[in-house]
Formats: sequence, structure tokens, C-alpha cells
Amino acid sequence: MAQLKPNLWIRKNKTMTPSLRDADSGLQNEMAAVNEAINKLIDRLLPQTDLAENRLFSAMRHGTLNGGKRLRPFLVVHSAALFNVDPARARRVAATLELIHCYSLIHDDLPAMDDAALRRGKPTVHRQFDEATAILAGDALLTLAFEVLSEPETHEDPHVRCELIKALAFSSGPQGMVGGQMLDLIAEEKEFDLGTISRMQRMKTGKLMAFACEAGAILGKSNKPHKKALCNYAYDLGLAFQVTDDILDVESDPQDTGKDTGKDEQAGKATFVSAMGKEQAKERAEMLVEQAIRHLRIFDGREKHLVDLALYVLARRA
Repeated sequence: MAQLKPNLWIRKNKTMTPSLRDADSGLQNEMAAVNEAINKLIDRLLPQTDLAENRLFSAMRHGTLNGGKRLRPFLVVHSAALFNVDPARARRVAATLELIHCYSLIHDDLPAMDDAALRRGKPTVHRQFDEATAILAGDALLTLAFEVLSEPETHEDPHVRCELIKALAFSSGPQGMVGGQMLDLIAEEKEFDLGTISRMQRMKTGKLMAFACEAGAILGKSNKPHKKALCNYAYDLGLAFQVTDDILDVESDPQDTGKDTGKDEQAGKATFVSAMGKEQAKERAEMLVEQAIRHLRIFDGREKHLVDLALYVLARRA
């Protein structure tokens, strides 16, 4: 867990943030609790089997249960908590989002995409198994996510389930994550300006972050101002996450991040660092976190864990 360190924005806005020390210890406990709960649920969703297709389940488990910070599930759980949603329901939605996220990582690591050897400190799925199995594992995680969302156990109201399914499909599809990944591939051959880079990352990273927070509001049948505030928070947080990810790609060691670093620069990809420079990128991340936290004021002090997570994104080292 990265230690939360004071930064330029925090120094200027001390009255707007909680104690960094309290945020650090409290956040570690909450993230650990969510991580454990989501891992247990995914473990149940991906049972071991003695059937011939067990290789597929083994690959799915390798791609989902070998670490990960579970930031998106954390957002679902604590956004839902703002509306007193049944924690068991929130965890089911959180798990489906993590299945989608892990599917995207498995496919993103393939030779046709980033050709990565490491993910979360372990061999990527196509290195541990093979490319065909990795593709099938990603496909299976994607479809399983929507199966889980559709079940009455997720919510007794079918309208809520349909709204969740529609929102996740939109966020992960051609106008969201997959579309952003397409732009990411194009960026290897075409120079993007800062606006296009921001749009690419808003689609690739921000849309799923937005769903994570929107899902809590959907489960809680919240009003539009609350839902909009959470979505705006998530979009800014998602961009801040990607900016810090771009910085880590040029600053960090693979032993710290658990994945290959320096690949964006090698591939000639357009990133916030390549477009702005490292120092300006750090300032942009601080600005985005400030904006993200401002959106949460509507919740009148009940948003502590979401504030803490924004500070963690800014301070993380992996």
C-alpha cells in the first residue's frame, strides 16, 4: 500500500481534506476488507471442476485472483453505502465490474495488443497458458459478468437489474472501454493532441470508473443530483488514475508495479507524460483529484472513504 504523501494541492487546501495519517490507515483497512470480500465472491463464481474445460476456469482464476487493488469494486461498495444499499448486493455488482476489468486486462496483455509478460507480479494469462485460452478466458469473464448482474440475487427489482446491465454494457463497449482501447492502438501510429488523449483515457479508464460509482446510485435508486455528482467524481478520478499510471510507466520499476513498465514509450503511444511532460502531468493529476473531491460535497461528510481513495490514487506508487 502506498503511503499518502503531502502534495502541492493538499498543502494549498488543507481544510478540504481529512488527516492524511487517518486516511492512510483507514483506507488500508477498508481496501483490504473489500478486496477479501470480492475475492471470496469471485472464487465462488469460478469453481474448480474436474471436467475437460477446467483449463478455461483455471485461466479465468489466474486472471482474476492473482492480486489487484480492487479499486473499482471499492468504488461500487462505498458509493452504494451512501444510499444504505444491502452490502451483499453491492458486492455482487462490484464483482461483476471486476470480472469486466480483468477480462480487459487479459486481452490488453495479448501479443496483438501490448504483448505484456507480467500482470500483478505474475505471468500474464497468455504466458501462463496460451493465447487461445487467454482469449476464451476473457470472453468467458465478460459474459459471466452480465449473467451475474441479471440474477434476482443482485436486486429484486428487474428495472434496477436492467439499468445496471445497460450502464455496464455502455461503459465497457464501443463508446467506453473498448472504444478507448481502439484509440490507444491508433495512438501508436498517429499523434494525438492533449484533448484526444483525454478523450481516449476517459473512454478507456473513466467510463468503467463512472459505472462503479453510478452503480451504487442505481442500486440505491438515488436522485439525479447525487448520481451526477458521483459520475463526475469518477470521471475526474479515472483521468487522475490514468495520469498517475502514465507517470509510473516512466518512473517505476516492474518489481514495484507488478507489470512491465516503459512499454508505452517504446511503442510510441501518446500519453499524458508524452504530451505534457512529467511535471505538468503531476500537476494535472493534482488538479483532477481536487475536482473529484469537490464533486462529493453534496454528500455532507458521508463521503470520507471516496475522498481517501482519491488521495490514494494521487499518492500511489504501484
